[in-house]
Amino acid sequence: MGLREWALGGVLLSPLLLYALLALLLTGVVRLALQRVGAARWIWHEALFDCALYVCVLAAVVAALGR
Repeated sequence: MGLREWALGGVLLSPLLLYALLALLLTGVVRLALQRVGAARWIWHEALFDCALYVCVLAAVVAALGR
């Protein structure tokens, strides 16, 4: 996909918007999987963990799709 803007009705949108939404979805899936496995009980501060997980997933999505 690359890191080029795309036009939607004459408005240029950053591909980071799409990457951020995809990372949010993937973070939710990973978080759900952690709860199903039982690893979520080892998380000390859930909000901090969710934020850090989102940043890591967003970095992975940008690295994978931003070429």
